[in-house]
Order: sequence, then C-alpha cells, then structure tokens
Amino acid sequence: MTQSLSIGRRGFIIGGASLGAGLALGLDIPGAPKGALAAEGAPEVNAWVVVTPDDTVVIRIARSEMGQGSLTGLAQLVAEELECDWSKVTTEYPTPGQSVARNRVWGDFSTGGSRGIRGSHDYVRKGGATAREMLIQAAADEWKVPAAECRAQNSIVTHAASGRSTSFGKVAAAAALLKPPADPPLKDPKDWKIAGKGLPRLDTADKTNGKMVYGIDLKLPNMLNAAIADCPVFGGRLKSFDEAKIAGLPGVVKAVAVGDTAVAVVADTWWRAKTALDALPIVWDEGPNASASSAATAAWLAEGLDFAEAAVVGNRNGDANAAIAGAAKVIEAVYSYPHQNHAQMEPLNATALYTPQRCEVWTGTQNGEAAFAAVVAASGLPPEKCEVHKIMLGGGFGRRGFTDYVTQAVLLAKQFPGRPVKLLWSREEDMAHGKYHPVTQCRLVGGLDAQNKLVGLHIRLSGQSILASVRPEAIKDGVDPAAFQGLAPSGDAQIGYDVPHLLVEHSMRNPPVPPGFWRGVNINHNAIYLESFIDELAHAAGAEPLAFRRALMKNHPKQLAVLDAVAERIGWSAPAPAGVHRGIASFMGYGSYVAAATEISVQDGDKIKIHRIVAATDTGYAVNPAQIERQVAGSFVYGLSALFYGAITVKNGRVEQSNFDNYDSMRIKDMPKVETIVIPSGGFWGGVGEPTICVAAPAVLNAFFAATGRRIRSVPLKTTNVAFA
Repeated sequence: MTQSLSIGRRGFIIGGASLGAGLALGLDIPGAPKGALAAEGAPEVNAWVVVTPDDTVVIRIARSEMGQGSLTGLAQLVAEELECDWSKVTTEYPTPGQSVARNRVWGDFSTGGSRGIRGSHDYVRKGGATAREMLIQAAADEWKVPAAECRAQNSIVTHAASGRSTSFGKVAAAAALLKPPADPPLKDPKDWKIAGKGLPRLDTADKTNGKMVYGIDLKLPNMLNAAIADCPVFGGRLKSFDEAKIAGLPGVVKAVAVGDTAVAVVADTWWRAKTALDALPIVWDEGPNASASSAATAAWLAEGLDFAEAAVVGNRNGDANAAIAGAAKVIEAVYSYPHQNHAQMEPLNATALYTPQRCEVWTGTQNGEAAFAAVVAASGLPPEKCEVHKIMLGGGFGRRGFTDYVTQAVLLAKQFPGRPVKLLWSREEDMAHGKYHPVTQCRLVGGLDAQNKLVGLHIRLSGQSILASVRPEAIKDGVDPAAFQGLAPSGDAQIGYDVPHLLVEHSMRNPPVPPGFWRGVNINHNAIYLESFIDELAHAAGAEPLAFRRALMKNHPKQLAVLDAVAERIGWSAPAPAGVHRGIASFMGYGSYVAAATEISVQDGDKIKIHRIVAATDTGYAVNPAQIERQVAGSFVYGLSALFYGAITVKNGRVEQSNFDNYDSMRIKDMPKVETIVIPSGGFWGGVGEPTICVAAPAVLNAFFAATGRRIRSVPLKTTNVAFA
C-alpha cells in the first residue's frame, strides 16, 4: 500500500483538462515525493491547492463530506492561510489511489471520530501557508523586490512601495517552480478572517438544486444493476439457490453467489433485480447463531454486572469499595442501552467496473483508503491497477467507514468483466446487516457520607467492544479504551468530576451481532449512565442537581464553564414556567466539552413535549460557528431519535426490524428549539459532530424525573411506554 507510482499531472488532477495550466500547491508531508514538471508544462509542486489562470482556487479535501460540513471547514482553513478570494474557491476530492501512488501525500482519508478538522487542521493550514509564501515570492521575483516587502490578500499580491499588484493566477506558474518554504508561518487564530466565520457551506447550492450526485444516483454507460441478500442470521452462509425459478423474468441477467454468504440478482434495472431476488428460492446454512436473541444477550450482560465477576479496570483512584462500604448512604442503579442501526438515509451502494487490467469503484465512503484496500483485495489486482472515486455520502454516521458493500460490488463486477455493476442494498438489507451501536449495561453504586458528599463511586460496564471486533490489535491486556469514553482518567474523553474514590470497570461480552462506530459511540450510553446517576445521587443527597455537579468540578474548569453556560441561558436559578420541568447534563468526548439543559412538559404521565434545549460546546477553536450550531441541532435529532425509538432486537439469529415503519425517527413536530452556545476557549482542537449528541438524552431523562418522579434506566423510551406528546 506504499508503492510509489509514476503518474502524470493529467491523470493526477481530477478534471485537470478543465482547469488549464496552473499551480498545484500544498503540504510537504515528510516522506512524500516532490512534484515535477508535468508534460504539458504546468508545474506541480504538490497536492493541496490548485490556482488556475483565471484565479479560481481549487482546494483538495481528502476527508469525506456527509452533511457535517467538514468540506467547507477544511477549505476555510486552507483559504485563510492562502489569503485567497473566498468567492473564487471550489473543492474537489483526490482519490486514494492517487494518494497511495504518491506515498500518501494527502495523509489520512478517514472521516470519523469527529477527526475531520481536528485531525488535519495543522497540515492543511500549512498547505495554504506554503502556497501563499510561494505566490508572494514569485511576484517579488518578477518585480525584483524583497518578498518581505510584499503581501497577499484576497488573491492579490501587492508591493506597497512601488504600488504594483498582480493576481494569484498570473504568478501561479512561476510560483510552482520555486522551492517550498520549509516552515511557513501560520496565523494566530485571533487574526482569522475566513476561518472562524459562519460562512455558508460550499455544497449547499448543489444539494438544493439537485445537481449533487450521490452514489445512489450514479449512472454509467452499459451499466448493470444488482440487488443482494446476505444470510439473515449473523455468521450464517449461503447454501444454495434455484436460479431457474427466475430465469425468464424481464430484464434479469443472472443470479450469482457473492462470497460465501450472499446471493445477488443482476438485471437491467434495480427494481427488476430486487423483484427477481424476492422470488428467488434461497437455502441458508444458518450456522451457530440461529438461536441468538436479544433476551439471551441481556441476561448474559447482566451476569457481567456482578462485582464478583472479573473485569478490566479503565479508571481507578483511591479505594471505591472501601469508601462505599463505610458510607452513610449507598445508592445503586442498573442501566441498559440496546443495539442501534445507523439508518442513514441513502442505503449502502457501490458501482464497480472490473477488467483483468483494471478495477474502479464509485462509492460514498467515510474511509477512502480502506475502500481502496478492499478493492485491491477483492479484485486481486495490484494497487496501481485499482482506484476508488469518492462520491457525496447520503449520510454515514460511521456505517460507511466499513467496506463490506465495496467488497461485494467488486466480487459482483468480476463476474461481469467490462460492464459496470451498480450494487444497491435495499433498506431491509441495510437494516438487517448493519454494524450496530454496541449493546451495554451498567451498574453504578455511589456512597454518600454523613454530610451527603459523594465519597465513592463504582461503575461496572458490561457489554460489547467495537475494537475487539474491528481493531483487535487495539485491545491491550483485555482493555478496550473506547469502552471508557467519558469515564477515562485523562485524554479527550475524561470524566468531568472529582470523586475521592472511583473505580470504573468493563466486563467485555461480545454477542454475535456485529458492532460498529455509531455517531458518538460509547459516550452515548456512558453519558446516560453517569449523568442520570449523578442526578440520582443529588436527589438522594437532598441536593439541587446543578449545585451537586458544580461541587464535583473544581478541577475541571472547562467542563464547569459549559455547564454554567447552559444553566445561565436556560434560567436555571429562576423557577421554570408552570408545568415545565428542567434537566441538565454535561460530558466530554472527542476532545470537546459539552453540556445541555432542557425544558419539557409531560402529559398523562408518559407523553413528553420537549420545548427547548440549550447546548454549550467548547471545541477549543471554532472554524465555522454557524456550522457548529447546525451540527449540534442535527446531533440532537439523531440522539433523541435513539432515545425515544432506537432499538435493534434479535430473535432466532435475525434482526427483527426491517424499515422505518418499525425503526422510527423523530418528526419535525417533535423537534425542540435548540439554542447553541459556542465557547472556543482556545489551546486545543476538539470535535463537533459526535460529542454534542450524548448530552441531549440524559438532560431529557433528568427533566422527566423532575416532572414525574419516575427514573427511566433503559433505552429506548418506547419500551417503557413513554413517547412524544
């Protein structure tokens, strides 16, 4: 995967013919090859920025855009350092094949864990700064003046002493011949003019007018369409199918096995393929998990909550058990959280074209390099004969970080060489073969002293490990660090409270249902567990919930700041309106500090109306505050849908949910007013899309307790007969 290939500029630049001769500039990643003069005479320095003669600035973005706004935010960071005219900025995706051919010149293609900006801000900013310095130097050389006397602004280089100026496009070719500066200076964020502003997203117009092409929209000449069915039981295999039963159906080309577990029908249209697949007699070998069930999994996880059972420790200080044993009052609770599906709006799909000489795939993916590796493996061709073309994602939430559908598309295409084959999963297939939010349970025991101060807290998690499934090398001494998100002693997901005696453990128990990274992942359930139980402790102590939290945050000033911000905005110190009740929660995840306070009313004891949620987030730096506000609101839609509706259940080894009629989502009428407070305190780079999701649910649950005196400890609420009003 590190093989260095020789490719020309025309093959390297996406749409290069339309760009014309210009400047390609960017980051000098250690180990990446230097650019060389292209055949048509347009010099290429490296990878990140292309400036065309008409002053158009094309910024290349390696990360995926799936609605979260990373494409615009990353472009803002590059443009800020470049000092270009934002109105002339456009973007394009490089391909992972090109990146591998150039020793991974674009770095990481993966988009997940809220790392799109926080994981690449430094080197993309350096890409823009490198371009800026080289453009200035080129203009200075032309004028025979010191570069230090020149400056760039709004895509124009000026020399104040002589009154001369020129545009980026006019000096681009000359700039490309210069040696890039070794360490171009980066701006102090306080001087940002493009970054740090709530600029409109670059992709909004195309999404609004229908110009945007998603994988599901793609059409290629002579294309075949495929519908697929994998064994409905996890771990099962394909035994046989009777193709003769569908051979005469209109448009059907062939029914074929796909790997060891699936069968697909290929036809001239997808609907004809799906109709034929539904009529195809299939025999499955259901394997060892044919009797698996959610009930059995729940019972197994409950066994892991027994403190007598062995468990790995993720966070420990003092002696929690001794402190609790000597406490004046002991409070205990057990919580649970189910499997959940990503349920992204666009079902999984990929289009593959295979010949013995080359294999290309067009797909929406959160990890272009992983998709590329899947194409290489499934095609059997060397990397230089493979490519993945990334298309806009119709939702991801972590599911499109996996490559099972890409592998299937290539295996299908190999059976129809020379013709593109578009594989589209049905919604039912997407629901039945997800990579689900991990299932967990949690037992929490807290001890209060005679003054009702928290002296000991013991948290025992029992449940699934994603890393054990998808990244087993990350498990060290039986510890999955991701399981302790928001409960860790330090790092970007540390617990936000000072507890004199604390013990956090995990009993790893992995059922056959495959887990996956699901927007927010472990902070979603860990926040419910901790923040609901903190409320329980406050109630047992006779303390006001906000004051109880604040007393435990003396050494967590940033966590306290977001908590105080939501409390102040919602008016926590004043009585709520008649019939309205409040709840509050705070947490840390993905390097950001988040908090939420909500106001709800309850009708008939179990019908919730969420009137308002105030959210605060400290991401360190805010590249696009307007987009942060939208991400917070969007994450609340996802998180509240999970709270009220989200549960994947298994019976006889099969997922029982099949579509949105039995795996529901909240409606517009149920959406509360969301007020977002952005607190960029500086000094660090935190995530946005995932950390905020986790505080909405516990805030609502705590408000529901305030309204009814009823403590709900299992998700989703529909299983407790609680619903939207």
